Amino acid sequence: MSLLPQQAYLVGGSVRDALLHRQADYLDLDFVLPERAIATAKSIAQHYSAGFVVLDTEHQIARVVFPHATVDFAQQVGPTIYSDLHRRDFTINAIAYSPHSETLLDPLDGCTDLARKTLCMVAAENLEDDPLRLLRAYRQAAQLGFSLDPATQHMIRSLAPALGRMAAERVRGELDCLLSQPEGSGLLGLAWQDGLLQTWLPEVDRTHLDRLATIDQLAAQYHERWPEFSSLLHGWVKEQTTPGLHRSWLKATKLSQLLPPDLDSAETTLVRLKYSRAEQQAVLSILKGWHYLHQHQGQTGLSPGQQYQLFKIAGAGFGGVALLSLAYGMPEALILPLVERYLIPND
Repeated sequence: MSLLPQQAYLVGGSVRDALLHRQADYLDLDFVLPERAIATAKSIAQHYSAGFVVLDTEHQIARVVFPHATVDFAQQVGPTIYSDLHRRDFTINAIAYSPHSETLLDPLDGCTDLARKTLCMVAAENLEDDPLRLLRAYRQAAQLGFSLDPATQHMIRSLAPALGRMAAERVRGELDCLLSQPEGSGLLGLAWQDGLLQTWLPEVDRTHLDRLATIDQLAAQYHERWPEFSSLLHGWVKEQTTPGLHRSWLKATKLSQLLPPDLDSAETTLVRLKYSRAEQQAVLSILKGWHYLHQHQGQTGLSPGQQYQLFKIAGAGFGGVALLSLAYGMPEALILPLVERYLIPND
């Protein structure tokens, strides 16, 4: 604590989550300082032998990396902490905490919106300055179980075309968060309804979004009924150790339903959204496996040779193929025996 200046404030999601009594496995803290943000971060990193990286020299932002936490230090925007809070996206994220005086600053009444479970913009110009905040509203509403303030939602609709000028990597990050949680499908549908997806995912319609909900429902059912199948869906090509990466076969299955129907166009969309080559191949393997199964599945199921070919095409993504087939209405009696055989080691 002695290394933090007296005028340092903890801000953003960590303050919000603490007030909501939400706990995360990985701690992500944000401090704003009136000056010397990078120098302060560096001295703290040296004191604790932690990682240190400068994120933005111009805006004085640096990060200290601990084994189970990252701590960002940024120079406040404007002459005071109050001016900084007035530049933020939503009122629930515009609450500051002083670790020295142990007091809250809440000039925009964000605590009231927390109690109301409502996401309310600070100002329209703040959304316009960074249009990614338009999509972030739906992601945060999904994560927190909040609703959108009507005036905020109306403003998002009017600004929706501006999302098209955002960097693909940033848009992809918000989409991944929405696709990686069951509550995200409904909010993704609302984002589509409000005009936010049309620039990046022009093929999406209500049928696709309804199928996402079906996939979520099936995944929840099998989590209870068949843990081995559920583990398959929540796994990935390799073990993930980096916090914040939203990768699973379940997410890849849902992503596949937001893409054009033909494989070449689907790949083009994935490339445009800057998905890694591994993620592209994962989604395409699900689509290829589903197409093969759809074409060859008869009333009596696949022959042993066809099963072998299907497993070869889908690879580690077969769980996604099976789940997608069930979401399209294929009977369990045809799909679940394939899952059982797939789960047999060395079969």
